[in-house]
Amino acid sequence: MINLIASDMDGTLLNDQMAVSAGNAAAIRRAQAAGITFMVATGRGLSEAQPLIAAHDLTVGFITLNGAMVYDEAGQPVVNLPLGQAALTRTLQALTAAGLYYELVTNRGIFSNSRSERLHNVAALLVALNPGTPMAIALDLANARLELMNINYVADYASVLATPGTSVMKVLAFASGDPARLAPAKAALAQDPALVLTSSAPNNLEINNVAAQKGTALTAYAKQRGIAPTGIMAIGDNYNDESMIRAAKYGVAMGNAVPAITQLAWRQTGRNTADGVATAIDWAIAMNQEAQHGTVH
Repeated sequence: MINLIASDMDGTLLNDQMAVSAGNAAAIRRAQAAGITFMVATGRGLSEAQPLIAAHDLTVGFITLNGAMVYDEAGQPVVNLPLGQAALTRTLQALTAAGLYYELVTNRGIFSNSRSERLHNVAALLVALNPGTPMAIALDLANARLELMNINYVADYASVLATPGTSVMKVLAFASGDPARLAPAKAALAQDPALVLTSSAPNNLEINNVAAQKGTALTAYAKQRGIAPTGIMAIGDNYNDESMIRAAKYGVAMGNAVPAITQLAWRQTGRNTADGVATAIDWAIAMNQEAQHGTVH
């Protein structure tokens, strides 16, 4: 029996309009009606993720920032894993040395020092996850979505880091024009035992506390609810989904997933532009119905 389904957002639950489709929203409702817990597992912060779910009047749990912060269905935080101060210092030094634009994702929200950089990098992310989308259209979509994301723009990050009570949960770096520019920073940070490096698209680098991973967060969330890994389905498309695809018995790769995720997966569903998440949810519902009638998978 599948008791819990976790889905990534960008390139997975979200379509090429950076929205949850009516088809995917309806499938989430079907899962919940069938007694399956559905949750989002994303690299986004809650302020970027929740409005897209709330647009369909859905109530779900959230693994955010790749597992650095987890919220239950009531919106209460149940996990908080910030970057340590020394690891954060090493991270920012490496990104600065590489000349990369980066953002700070904190317990007080997301901070950017350039609206223009954020706009172009969100647009580049959209194009990378949805090949064939013209950049002009991606820029329009990104511009519209920025208003929903509650980004805090600052002149520099010093004041953010100096604010008492601020914890940096994730650092997100971009190199939209040339992803190879990420390589020096990756090389500098890859062996740091306090960090885990992932990405949700070729043009970004996501840096977290080593304990903050989707798979770890998912299995812990499930365990608190008496659900074993054998009762979990995880759906994703990119490298920051690897840990949860490995953790779940039923790892599902999107039709647009990178090869590494496809190779790990139990099964591959349709693309994010064709309600691939809905297809996977319906597999879970059907499998549960068959199991209840004595058919074993």
